[in-house]
Amino acid sequence: MNTEKVVVSREVMDRIGRLHDSKLAINEKKIKRHGSIDIDDHGFIDFEEFAFEPECAADGKVHGCALIGRNLRRFLNEMPKYINPDSALATCWVGTLDRFVPLGIGAEDIPRELEETRRKYRITQPGFGAMNHLCPDMEIGLKEGWQGLLEKIRHYRRRNRPADPDFYEGEEQLVLGILEWVEAHARLAEALAAGESDPFRRKNYEEIGRINEALTQRPPETFREAVQFLAHFQSVDRTYYAGGALGALDTLLEDYFERDVRAGILTEEEAVWILASLYFNDTHYTQIGGLTPAGDREVTSRLSFVILDAMHLLHIPTNLGIRVHAPLEGQGEAPEKLLRRAVEYTLADGYGVCYSLEKGIAEGYARNGFPVELGRMRVKCGCNWVAIPGREYPLQDVTRVNMAVALHYALEDLQKEGEPSLERLWERFCSHLDAMVDCIKRGYDRHYEVMQRNLPEIVLNLFMHGPIERGLNCSNGGVDILDLNIDGIALATVADSFAAIEQRVVEERKMTWERLFRLLATNYEGAERERLMLKNIRRFGSPESRAESWAVRIRDYYVALCKGTPTPKHYLMVVPGMFSHGDVYAYGKTLEATPNGRFAGEPISHSSEPDPGFARGIDTFSPVLKANAVAMTQAGYGNSAPLHLDIDTGLVESEGGVDALVALIHAHEQAGGTLINMNCVSREKLLAAHEDPGSYPDLVVRVTGYSAFFASLSREYRQQIVDRFLSA
Repeated sequence: MNTEKVVVSREVMDRIGRLHDSKLAINEKKIKRHGSIDIDDHGFIDFEEFAFEPECAADGKVHGCALIGRNLRRFLNEMPKYINPDSALATCWVGTLDRFVPLGIGAEDIPRELEETRRKYRITQPGFGAMNHLCPDMEIGLKEGWQGLLEKIRHYRRRNRPADPDFYEGEEQLVLGILEWVEAHARLAEALAAGESDPFRRKNYEEIGRINEALTQRPPETFREAVQFLAHFQSVDRTYYAGGALGALDTLLEDYFERDVRAGILTEEEAVWILASLYFNDTHYTQIGGLTPAGDREVTSRLSFVILDAMHLLHIPTNLGIRVHAPLEGQGEAPEKLLRRAVEYTLADGYGVCYSLEKGIAEGYARNGFPVELGRMRVKCGCNWVAIPGREYPLQDVTRVNMAVALHYALEDLQKEGEPSLERLWERFCSHLDAMVDCIKRGYDRHYEVMQRNLPEIVLNLFMHGPIERGLNCSNGGVDILDLNIDGIALATVADSFAAIEQRVVEERKMTWERLFRLLATNYEGAERERLMLKNIRRFGSPESRAESWAVRIRDYYVALCKGTPTPKHYLMVVPGMFSHGDVYAYGKTLEATPNGRFAGEPISHSSEPDPGFARGIDTFSPVLKANAVAMTQAGYGNSAPLHLDIDTGLVESEGGVDALVALIHAHEQAGGTLINMNCVSREKLLAAHEDPGSYPDLVVRVTGYSAFFASLSREYRQQIVDRFLSA
């Protein structure tokens, strides 16, 4: 297999460079109008003059498949059409539908009985009503095309003869709208070609017009047509509730790529430009590399390298992941060369792919009772999460159980009850944590019951195995696998707090329980020495520390709560995870002081990672310690808990460079880790960009599992990256 870098001409590089510059200009305009953007670097174009008048239900909201479908059809027809002069593809999107339409759930379907518990435990991400956190199987769309999907909807509507036509009516309206929208881009391309004097651009517009016209009639047949179809999907998927999953891009497009190259109608540099145009359209989550379901063959192909090169050359936020696994004997060196190339690009660019790790994902998923072959089919398709394309409804990254809140109430109980003890504190902590998990499970039961008639997955239903055939939304039986995620957060905050109490209050008796309660109530006012005494223990991440033991104990109890019982009413499977996204500041703002020396309002810890600064005073390369701690405390059932590596480029060079990072990635994979997000930037550049982000408009970083322009992030979000970086 050819594993060399693609040779790209100056002409194509200039074209890609202009796409990069267009992205910077588009983002600058969005930030000026909307302020900081702390989520995925969504690729929408902000047309300020665009407005939309929705059709609403009697309650003033838009809900139900047919009503949503009609609104989406009109929205696609009315929103501005767009083709960038340097892109190989047509279309854009103008923002999520809920910016223009009051999408919502009917009042009678909202679980009011859970509101008091949510308020008490500050559960702001309860899972109920969550959208889009599943992975489509884009092979369905590439095989059927838009016209074929319309015929499929009509076929199963006739066959099933549903008493309520709402589901099929909405799906049909959506696809009719997409077909009209694609046709409009064909006409726009023709008009642009007619008015273009530059020979290349005129020919490009003509080709875009021909491709879009063809895609209104049949499935894609060439590589460029297939990528254009994916761009159509990207724009519609993002428009409806900001979906962002695309799947395994190299396996999706490999046959088209190889066939066109053999036929002489596609060169590798043209493929790089076409893929860069797809990335320009949006940052959708994609994966390259990995294993077949049987685990006996690599899927890495020449296209995997071409995709990686396209990301590197465009140099904008791109949510590409590479699947990493132990080398297979006799399978060649391509996967290792792909991994090494990815690390080299991270060092060169400061950011790059994320590293999705096979062992923890596949073998962990099998612990849920599934064959390991299904675990290997899961692809990186979200910020931290993975899913089986077209067959799984996991809703990862939509819940947060802030375990530090459970600790806060446990400490309050102890103070009220008198005669406090460490054992009693653990019992009360477990009781409050139980209540939080139970609340989310009950919300998932209601979600299962009501989402089809309120907010169906109208776009992703088209690309899943079952919903159209059954006439059922993904969320309530449309697909075969429902394994709903619950994320616990603040592990290090709680573990370090228990360890500090055990050491300073119980064993050393340097502080009484009453004094601890007073310090927390007054937010350590005038007690800096005592605060530092609590903070400066051997914290989680320090090998064989008491905090490490507490972290494992907390993880074990939390996992048992999730896995011990399904949801109480519909017996839906629950899978534990530990992922905070970038929400550590938001959850910290409403949290009182904690016994690990953390002030009230300060951020909580990330996911299952040690807190920044945990390794000070330890003479070991801190990324290794951090990796060990994260691997040790994985939830263990296949859902990703990331390791963030934010490393000074000078430090990497002194510790072995590319070889050291490749070895660390492999070691973390074999230890059961699930995901690595990596930034490699000089300390000086990062700090300068933090103080004056406008001077570094094209500095790209991985925030968590997603990448973004550093300048587009709020100061809080930039700060968490700086904190992680300076503690490395």
